[in-house]
Amino acid sequence: MEPTISQYDDNFMPGEIFDIEVSNVATEMASVEDSSQVFDEDANISTTPVPNRQGMAYVNFGEDNQLPFKIIKMIGQDEVMSQNKLFNVITCYGAGLKYMDVDTKQPTTHPEIKSWLVRNSLPLFQLEQATDMKYFFFCVSVIILSKDGKKINRLIHKEACYCRFEKAKYGKINHVIYANFRDNASLGPDDYEVIRLLDPRDPLGDLMVLMGREPGRDGQTRVRTKDKKFAILVRFPTPGFQYYPIPYYTSIFRGDWYDIKRLIGKGKKAKLRNHASVKYQVEVHKDYWRNICDEEHITDPLKKQERIKKEKENIKKFVSGIENSGKVWITGYYVNPNGQEVRMVRINVIETGKEGGDWSEDIQEASNITCYGDNIHPNLVGATPGKGQSNNSGSDKRELFTLKQALEIPFHDLMNIPHQIVIAYNGWGEKVYPDIPMVLLTTLDQNTDAKQKTASDLESQS
Repeated sequence: MEPTISQYDDNFMPGEIFDIEVSNVATEMASVEDSSQVFDEDANISTTPVPNRQGMAYVNFGEDNQLPFKIIKMIGQDEVMSQNKLFNVITCYGAGLKYMDVDTKQPTTHPEIKSWLVRNSLPLFQLEQATDMKYFFFCVSVIILSKDGKKINRLIHKEACYCRFEKAKYGKINHVIYANFRDNASLGPDDYEVIRLLDPRDPLGDLMVLMGREPGRDGQTRVRTKDKKFAILVRFPTPGFQYYPIPYYTSIFRGDWYDIKRLIGKGKKAKLRNHASVKYQVEVHKDYWRNICDEEHITDPLKKQERIKKEKENIKKFVSGIENSGKVWITGYYVNPNGQEVRMVRINVIETGKEGGDWSEDIQEASNITCYGDNIHPNLVGATPGKGQSNNSGSDKRELFTLKQALEIPFHDLMNIPHQIVIAYNGWGEKVYPDIPMVLLTTLDQNTDAKQKTASDLESQS
């Protein structure tokens, strides 16, 4: 076992230095796990039976069914990455989802539609969908029909981390299983919600056929199903078409820089915690202690030791106590027969520099690579602050923000699918259409901080 400072307190000799820092730093840094081991995209698909559903099984999200929770945890452990996700969610939200009037190109004022929007908390729904899209590259929503099946009354978000897909039959996923999979062991047979999934390729057509509004592919119109609840899957395409997409940003985990950034943080913390820097050197003349005892007429050897110890504490408090700032300490001073100056006490300030300054450039590089993996320019989120970090001008940042908003259009188009289904099924197709206006920053000469641009506005300008 390595010795600690406390073991040497009683035997400390002047000039001795005990290096206890290296082993502690190494121990802290060794505790960082390899993040690439979290992913198992090359492993075989593993399934778990659904209780009380004969022949039904869902596909595990990760080999142990805990991958989404591990991703959330790893993102939360990195300050830059967690803020990147927030930034991506907010930019994806844009100016908020709007049901636009077909004629006026403005948010609808239709009483029935406005009431439906309020009852379904569309801003919250949109933020929830954007969050899942940015974290997992897919989102699940559920529509609930009226008793007579003529209208969609509710549009509800289902958290992606608690959704599992039924193993496909004949190339089609038929159900979404929703449960608290964070604690698999505590799930009982009644804790699973099985929801019929509309065809991801044609959810509206599938719904129309199931509700008897349109004939199926065989030309036959079927009896309307008794189901009133259906799931809609919106999935951003990724290579290989896995059951659960592997987002592009997860390359940060499968590479080395996520671990490097954590190692740097662990190393800096261990160094700051275990490294005791010396700020002051106090030189005391050998006669100083004797003079104090003589002036106070202390002759008992034990009392002399106590008085010397007390004086050392007084010196320590004087040089380190903030309450002594600006005060004066008077000590003895004389010139000996040889003309040399003799000071009873001399205090020297030691320039230690900035502690923990190691790896500063490395942490900036790791932050930049993390931002690159999240498709965010570092200067938009302030990952590398400072005058010397080549921060862009205001004009450049406006262009970067506009570019970032434009890159959200594919996500917007996919996230509009549930709303297009609601509008078409409820017979509002000639009244409104869904849109997510983009926020475009402007210059000061336009007397406004930002403008909103809809998809139709951009099309008319092109």
